[in-house]
Parts: sequence; structure tokens; C-alpha cells
Amino acid sequence: MQACQLAGMNIIEIPHPTVVDVRGVSKRFGRGAPVLDDVSFSIKRGEMVALIGASGSGKSTLIRSIAGLLPIDRGADGDAEKNAIRLFERPMQRNGRIDGGAREMRSRTGVIFQQFNLVPRLTVLTNVCLGRLGRTAAWRGTLGRFTMDEQMLAMRALDRVGMAEHALKRGCDLSGGQQQRAAIARTLVQGAELLIADEPIASLDPASARRVMDILADMNRRDGITVLVSLHQVEYALKYCPRTIALKAGKIVYDGPSAALTEAQFCNLYGAECDDILFAKNDLAPAWRRPDADLPQFVAAGHLPVPDSRHAPVNDAHSAHAWPHADRRTA
Repeated sequence: MQACQLAGMNIIEIPHPTVVDVRGVSKRFGRGAPVLDDVSFSIKRGEMVALIGASGSGKSTLIRSIAGLLPIDRGADGDAEKNAIRLFERPMQRNGRIDGGAREMRSRTGVIFQQFNLVPRLTVLTNVCLGRLGRTAAWRGTLGRFTMDEQMLAMRALDRVGMAEHALKRGCDLSGGQQQRAAIARTLVQGAELLIADEPIASLDPASARRVMDILADMNRRDGITVLVSLHQVEYALKYCPRTIALKAGKIVYDGPSAALTEAQFCNLYGAECDDILFAKNDLAPAWRRPDADLPQFVAAGHLPVPDSRHAPVNDAHSAHAWPHADRRTA
């Protein structure tokens, strides 16, 4: 904690807590080359970070490891502090073992995959309500019996992502972009503080991809949700994420401001795909700018489309339908 002088006043700078802390993580399948090789980085609360790299660079393995869905390798030296992943300053896994407290951290972490993971035969509303499973009685979740408050919360989330009119459709009746927006609404009702997305726009058309990225950036900016998003399309990393982490052959080769990435670095990352990557990058120039110093990694306000006020969340702590994470934003 630091204090600085401004216009005769003492201003205390409160450091942002670390939400994701990856320490010397490696992962190998069988006797092949390591998919992750001594990967280390940390992400502070409120950051929106892109994870980029060519196919096979280890992005999905890293995402699944952070989410506690895939155990990391044990370290040869047995150093549990080095071979570890911590979320919210608590261990998710250490030295090849998922921690016993992982369930509590998963309830605070939303994960979005490229495959959408909606239950096809359930309605969109019920699919979104499933985000409350970690916070509701097990028997009600198993039977799909959600309270009126939970259903209203789900409707508000669907309205925010522009999907309220599709609430009673079945999951299998939605387009790819609509399914991904429903999956994002599910993380909203979950009350996630950390959102991890594994190539969420890889199978979407450009218009749907932009809409999904706009929603993720809006959640980061307005709700203070920390976002780590794996992207193959570097133009979206440049436009939406102030910070980029680049993987190549399981190693971090870049971790810094997205705007500082050079064409030579892109060519080193993507090889034969370099020309296509650079063409797309120049076609969709970065729209964000450096934000205020007190919110070091937020997307700067005013450089993204302004959401319709009807989709704004109600963060009134006295409202019966306030967002679950609203009280934590100011904690």
C-alpha cells in the first residue's frame, strides 16, 4: 500500500488483489513434448487479458488447468509452491493435485468454451438458471426447480446479452452466436468474479464474434469481472484487451501491453499464418486507449459501443434481483 501527495491531500493507493497466480506450471501428455513448459504469470482483479498463440501452443491446456479441470504435472523437485495455480489467493492445485477447496473457487469462476455447452433439450431460461447450481439446494438443481427470483435473475441476464426474446426456445434451436451469448448469461447468474473463456468466438461469424467480445468487455468494465480470454484471432486481442500473453510451444514468449506487439512477434508466433494474421489485424484496428491510473487494466470507457440502458444490471444491494457479485465490486 502506497501513499502519494495530490493537491495537499494524502491519497492512499490500494493494490489490486491477485485473482490468478500461475507458478512454474508444466503439463505433458504421455512421453511427448511438454504442452506447457514452466509457465508463470499473474492477473490482478479487474484486468482483461488475451491469451494468444498458434494452434497447439498450449492455450486450451492452460485454460483448463487454471479452471481446475486438468491436473498439472508434479515438479521434479517436489516444490509445491512452484508447481501451483492459485485463484483468489487460494490454491486451486499444487504439485499435480487438485486442491480440496477447488469447488468453492469454481463457484466464483465462470468458464466459457468454444462448444457452448448448453443442454440441447432444455429451454434457454433453464440453461441459464443452471448457473445457480453451486448456490442452490442440490435437490432443486437436480429437478430443475428454480425459484421465481432465480428465474427473474436469469431473465435479466438474458436481457443484458440481447437474448430475452429467446428464453423459452430450446438450446438446440439457437444459432452459434446465440448459444454463446446464453452461455455468457449463465456466468452472470452464477455471480462469477473471474471469467475464463477458451476461444469463445472461434466458430462464430464476424458480427457474432464482435457482439460476444463487446459483452465480455462490458462485463469487465461495468461489473469489475476479471477476464482471461483465449483467442486465435489476434485482431480481437488488440481491440479489446489491454494486456496480451502469448504462448509458443508451451512457453510464454510475450507478456505485456497489446499495443506493443510487433509484426515480427506475430510472425514468430504464427509462422505460415502470419500474412493472414497481419491482414486481419490491420482490418480491425485497436479501439481502446490507456485507462485511468486507478483502474490499470480496464477497457477505457467511451471506446466501445455503449450498451442500451435497458440491459444495465441493477446493483442496488437492497434489490431482490441484484447481481450476485454486486456487493463484491465495492468490497
